[in-house]
Amino acid sequence: MRDREKQITMLTGAGISSESGIPTFRGAEGYWTIGSTNYHPQEMATNAMFSCEPWEVWKWYLYRAEICKKAMPNLGHTAIVTMEHYLQNKFSLITQNVDNLHLQAGNSLNRTYQIHGNIFFMRCSVDCQRLVFPLPQSLLRSPIALTDDEKKFLSCPHCDNYTRPHILWFDESYNEHYYKYESVLKIANTTDVLIVAGTSGATTLPNQVLDVVSQKGGTIIDINIEKTHISEMAINSNNGKFYNSSCTVGLGKLHDEIMHG
Repeated sequence: MRDREKQITMLTGAGISSESGIPTFRGAEGYWTIGSTNYHPQEMATNAMFSCEPWEVWKWYLYRAEICKKAMPNLGHTAIVTMEHYLQNKFSLITQNVDNLHLQAGNSLNRTYQIHGNIFFMRCSVDCQRLVFPLPQSLLRSPIALTDDEKKFLSCPHCDNYTRPHILWFDESYNEHYYKYESVLKIANTTDVLIVAGTSGATTLPNQVLDVVSQKGGTIIDINIEKTHISEMAINSNNGKFYNSSCTVGLGKLHDEIMHG
């Protein structure tokens, strides 16, 4: 596959992170108990829950951040880094993952679009300065309870309100400032080949990217251990393919095709 003159976009989801030991967001590990009630991730990861239980939400995210901190990039991440180094400005990476593994592996920040945020960052809950800043490393653990001092670390340095995780929650919308919404759609409009790895397309922006590439006659390549509607779109696209495999195996094959033709 001699695609160096084509614009190639990578779209990644939870499947590639699961191969690094990070539980999928909708798995059983995502549940969180407050009092005697178990809450689903779709309930915890909301502004509504944060408004009611800010410290419980923070405890859940610190627990998840600890898991992400222990994880290491896998061969799938490495293959994507090599592709970027080879393709340079003909390459873009759009990721739904908040675990930072793509950047840790070596993908460049200016070509990586973290459309759901990054779990290692936080920002003011009332958006006083529209700034994003790093989560203190000392808090990356599974707290039984947050101390008063730790709560101070989770306060905005500009206005003293709570900070919040730099994550797109289920009851929020994409925007350009934090999640590069318009930039990602612009990339979709210039994409010749879209490689989708490890996502079922359950969120709106990835589906918009897929629709744009499909409607303009681009090639879609899907890598997933299960067949989804994205697999059908790939098979029906121009020279598209469906790799029914893990991300590491499928990306390894694509890496060799791109690099060696």
